[in-house]
Amino acid sequence: MNRPSARSVIKEISTGFEDLAVECSAEPENGPIGWPGYGAAREAAAERSGEDESVVCGTARIGDVEAVVIAFEFGFLGGSIGQRTGDRVEAAFAQAAKSGLPVVSLIATGGSRMQHGMRALSQLQRIARAAAAARTVPQISVLRDPATGGGWATLGASADVVLALPGAQVGFAGSRVRPADAPAEAYTAEAKFAWGQVDQIVPPADLPDALQRWLRLLTSSTAEAPEPPFALGSAELSESGWEAVQAARAAKRPRAAEYLDAYFDWREDVSGDRCGGVDVGVVCGFGWRDGRTIAYAAQCGTPTLPSGFRTAARLVRLASRLGIPVLTLVDTPGAANDAAAEQAGAGAAIAELFEAVASATVPITTLVIGEGGSGGALAFAAPGSTWVTPDAYFSVTTPEAAAAILKLPADEVPALADRLRLRPQDLVSLGIARSVVGRSNRD
Repeated sequence: MNRPSARSVIKEISTGFEDLAVECSAEPENGPIGWPGYGAAREAAAERSGEDESVVCGTARIGDVEAVVIAFEFGFLGGSIGQRTGDRVEAAFAQAAKSGLPVVSLIATGGSRMQHGMRALSQLQRIARAAAAARTVPQISVLRDPATGGGWATLGASADVVLALPGAQVGFAGSRVRPADAPAEAYTAEAKFAWGQVDQIVPPADLPDALQRWLRLLTSSTAEAPEPPFALGSAELSESGWEAVQAARAAKRPRAAEYLDAYFDWREDVSGDRCGGVDVGVVCGFGWRDGRTIAYAAQCGTPTLPSGFRTAARLVRLASRLGIPVLTLVDTPGAANDAAAEQAGAGAAIAELFEAVASATVPITTLVIGEGGSGGALAFAAPGSTWVTPDAYFSVTTPEAAAAILKLPADEVPALADRLRLRPQDLVSLGIARSVVGRSNRD
């Protein structure tokens, strides 16, 4: 396979690249463990690739943002990670933290360098430590082909935003060390996206623009709280609790996607909880509105899965770390409560989001746009900064569930909805919501 060189990829995505001056470790002729013939192999790799190590590090301008770039050169011993690779990556992260620049890692590696033995493997600890020390700046990884072994398990998977090229081989196990019966499709970028470990699949031609958008979003911090969106649906308040429930459940009521599209000039989604799960009923990401970035976590009207709560918690923690305010949209009948959800850790996932919201150091604004069912909805809500639309409700649980808990017959559900005081105006009088939002004056 003819893979593009590290410098050609850097040239495609950026301008004005300057190599970072790094004082690398001295290396014996045959490496740190005296591997026979290693010196000759290294010389051949340098001649073939035009590089003297498996990684190229420096600074460049990507769109309007200056960034530190770490690019693996697969043509140099398969992009393998050795001691001098660790030297350069460590220096790159140190430079990023010192200068406040985001980091973009372009990963194409087969993993640790066998000819360096444990000295190579220990570089993963150095890289992880260096990346952790630079958590003050945004980190984006781009998974090229292949992105396996320690390169995936450190720089790749640990980044704030993970992008991948279509068809890229991605996995901790490289192609030569997997079980013989392992399906090849499990080790692809597409599989990792489906399993919540990659945020976006980006074709090579779209990569420069995607990186420009992401860098603009992640480097634009502000202390200003987001304003709640205008209501998009009915402006009429329901007279009874049951009418409020029916209005929130109406098929034609505007949903999260409509609110996000109306609110933002443009936006980019993140996907998945990074540990195997994706909830299509929760949309998270970062959007551009009136010259600044606002993060968002929105429920889409379905029971929220554990992976949805974990993805939202991941989004809130990242936004808080980068100084980006958050908008949340509440719309769920409640948390998923089947056996699969319990096995996936529903309680722990909800607790994780409650903690992320409670400990956030940035403003969070919440708008209830539909159903607000129990703790599965409340986990998305910001205390003291929640608004509600006229066609929404918020309740300790759904009226049907409340009837079951209280052992009441089904025909008492409408009356019970009234007693729960779940209408928008009730939420305001109870101090749960600050106010009911209206429609835009431009309507």
